[in-house]
Amino acid sequence: MQSINLAFRIIVNILLIIQLLNVGLVYAKTKQTINIAYLTQEQNIPPPSSNLDVFIKNKGVSGAELAINDNNTTGEFTGQHFNLKKFIVPLDGNVVDTFNKELAKKFPFVVVNLPADQINLLADLPAAKQMLLFDVATVDDALRNEQCRNNVLHIMPSRAMRADALAQYMMKKRWSKWFLVIGTTPEDQLFAEALRRAAKRFGMDIVAEKTWEHTYDARRTAQSEVAVFTQLDDDYDVLVVADEQGQFGEYLDYQTWIPRPVIGTQGLIATAWHRTHEQWGAVQIQNRFKEKAGRWMEEQDYAAYLAVRAIGEATTRTKSNDTNQVKNYMLSDAFALQGYKGNPLSFRSWDGQLRQPVLLAASRSLVAVAPIEGFLHPKTELDTLGYDQPETQCKWDK
Repeated sequence: MQSINLAFRIIVNILLIIQLLNVGLVYAKTKQTINIAYLTQEQNIPPPSSNLDVFIKNKGVSGAELAINDNNTTGEFTGQHFNLKKFIVPLDGNVVDTFNKELAKKFPFVVVNLPADQINLLADLPAAKQMLLFDVATVDDALRNEQCRNNVLHIMPSRAMRADALAQYMMKKRWSKWFLVIGTTPEDQLFAEALRRAAKRFGMDIVAEKTWEHTYDARRTAQSEVAVFTQLDDDYDVLVVADEQGQFGEYLDYQTWIPRPVIGTQGLIATAWHRTHEQWGAVQIQNRFKEKAGRWMEEQDYAAYLAVRAIGEATTRTKSNDTNQVKNYMLSDAFALQGYKGNPLSFRSWDGQLRQPVLLAASRSLVAVAPIEGFLHPKTELDTLGYDQPETQCKWDK
């Protein structure tokens, strides 16, 4: 009798195992797959402005890889699997050819880590019309305004957002008189324009502007030349620098004719991410990234992380990998993304810019987080940074 009962229990257990295996197979077959491409191109190593600067190859990739792991952790419970495939175009390669041959009709979502002049080149390709591109590299205001494309979402804070963040803090400190020093590159001119806009918007007074045109090594001549360069007839509260390539800005601090703080692209900077940031769970992601990549997280790493996580959040909520459905949800008021900066992040429906707090940081300390307390907005204080809906020149249909 005992042997019969034992045999019966064994048969029942075998049947249960077979049933569970069948359920697992059905679940595996019905699991939704979301394919994400990461597209970038190798870069020439620029000459360092300082011996302390270390060139970081392929900024952004590690952030995307960290995010895909987070997506798949959630996907275990939602019946979704996220694939990330990286395409790194060689220096002499053709980005458009790679896009058409390798990505077209295969990836609905593409994280693009490329310069501004290539973003719209890709967005205008016929193959890209049914895709959603996530720009994780550019800060150009034009791409969010008159040159915007309705299949591109922008992750990094624009130059206008950064300039507004600095202006809000200067207004709080009552440092209203600015001396603006500008480099000679086109990017420096664009940031200078954003600073002028912010100054006008928040009632700052630019008492003087000068262009830094010296071609010699600023490291060797700063002590003698910067003092002469910064002599003005008018007094000022703060020196504002536009030097995106870092050719001279680092050597202005402590060298000016009169002692004044330096802000802008050097000194106190406005940034999406910074290694000194520790609030709102930032330490946790900082440590996770450092363990994975062996270095600190940079802005482009953070932007790539947010792009992949935004795809994960939207596809999880909509239970869809359809680009139009995902995009519509991302641009809706229902979308909210954890960004480790206090406020949930969301996309502006009028230009595809990710609205987010902007960190104001010195080299070894986080000074403030913008929007600064007291700057109000009828919808969200995050829209006090950059181009608000009434100001936008972007014309697109959702």
